[in-house]
Amino acid sequence: MCGRYRLSRRKQIIEEQFDTADWQDDWNPRFNIAPTQPIPVIRQHLKEPIRQVSLMKWGLIPSWAKSSSGAARMINARSETAHTLPAFREAMKLRRCLVPADGFHEWQRRGSAKQPFCFDVNEGELCAFAGLWDGWESTDGQWTKTCSILSMTPNVVTGAVHDRMPVIIDPHSYALWLDPA
Repeated sequence: MCGRYRLSRRKQIIEEQFDTADWQDDWNPRFNIAPTQPIPVIRQHLKEPIRQVSLMKWGLIPSWAKSSSGAARMINARSETAHTLPAFREAMKLRRCLVPADGFHEWQRRGSAKQPFCFDVNEGELCAFAGLWDGWESTDGQWTKTCSILSMTPNVVTGAVHDRMPVIIDPHSYALWLDPA
């Protein structure tokens, strides 16, 4: 499970790396991003091949949910089963996104304590996690865009610490992952 991650790059670098259109939101580099906080997410415009970046709340709330209370439990979706679960099924088909990052944190239990570890991708290069997003309307009519990070069985390095890790998309596959077709 990816419960914390790092995005220490400035807004301009994120825009360049992911070839995004105008990003209106403010963003400051962060070294310890936690669930339910606003995070940058890259999506593909539905009708044009234009990437858009915006801030979304980390913790998916399905559009059909009656309340936002489950968002903190929906920060991750297992890549192996997300397409079968009601909360993620529609998003997996139509609302995939990229979550920019340059590291992620996992904790290893050591007796009664937990030891944090930070994992870099290619020595701290900017990368993207596979994500899903949805829009949810509260009872007072406020719309919130939310997202979840897909997780997978870990590689050898991460597996020594934790049993899950985020799905990291190869840069050559960004367009394929974002394309709803």
